[in-house]
Amino acid sequence: MIDIVLVVAGLAALFAGGEMLVRGAVSAALRLGLSTFVVGVVVVGFGTSMPELLVSVRAALAGTPAIALGNVIGSNIANILLIAGLGITIAPIAAMDRSSRADVTVMALVGLAAAALLFLETIGRLVGLGLLTLLALYLFNAVRAGSSAGATAEPAPAERAGDRPLVIAAFLIAGLVLLFAGAEMLIRGATAIARDLGISEAVIGLTIVAVGTSLPELATTLIAAIRKQGAVAIGNVIGSNIFNILGILGITALVAPIPGAGVLKPGDALVLVAATIVFAAILARGRRIGRIWGLVLLGSYAAYTAWLFST
Repeated sequence: MIDIVLVVAGLAALFAGGEMLVRGAVSAALRLGLSTFVVGVVVVGFGTSMPELLVSVRAALAGTPAIALGNVIGSNIANILLIAGLGITIAPIAAMDRSSRADVTVMALVGLAAAALLFLETIGRLVGLGLLTLLALYLFNAVRAGSSAGATAEPAPAERAGDRPLVIAAFLIAGLVLLFAGAEMLIRGATAIARDLGISEAVIGLTIVAVGTSLPELATTLIAAIRKQGAVAIGNVIGSNIFNILGILGITALVAPIPGAGVLKPGDALVLVAATIVFAAILARGRRIGRIWGLVLLGSYAAYTAWLFST
């Protein structure tokens, strides 16, 4: 019972912390005049990935590499199949602007690279440093490009409510504190439950932990979809997936090298590759993305989850 309480409390803290961090980050970004797509990819996408970062680093340091790696890979799969699927099902998305396809391409290449890393004996510090270098180059190019793609819609008044510097700072600090606390509780509870039920730590990382740390992405994407802000909704998923691999996996490997081969099943790498390629192809078509695609993505995630628990 205590372990369940820890998991629930950890998820709640991660969700609340992610929301606060994103609100503060978006307010700061809007003050700097960044476009909504850049806000979606860089600020919201990366900000909502903070729970994954803290959980993966904490798991690696705690000696549970399956949770650390499963969290990163599982979050990317959940972002595409579950979160993007829900967003598209609720509100079909207009065709992506051509200038945003570079970000889609980066997401696809990063996803393929992540699948390849799963077959390394050890994802060490040198790999981590390389991933972080690529992330720095991507960020530099994204910020330099400014409003490189997507919607140019003016932010809603509610998104400007926290523009005062002190309010922004308060949200950023409170968000980080809750994220740290939530990561600690979630790792402790999830690890104990996995051992008690005989479920592998890899499956726990790919499902409960991955979806739990993706709650900020889920909330952000759903809100953006309901508001018809497709660029922010999809930009959030794209940015989060890029940061999960280059940033989270990079920092985790740099802090505590983790084993690659044998930790997750080859099927997990295959699902990551398939989901990434299909999602990128859907976005690159330059056509309206209808509800049928959302339902296809959701059905695929349900099938993947069922497969995980049946094997």
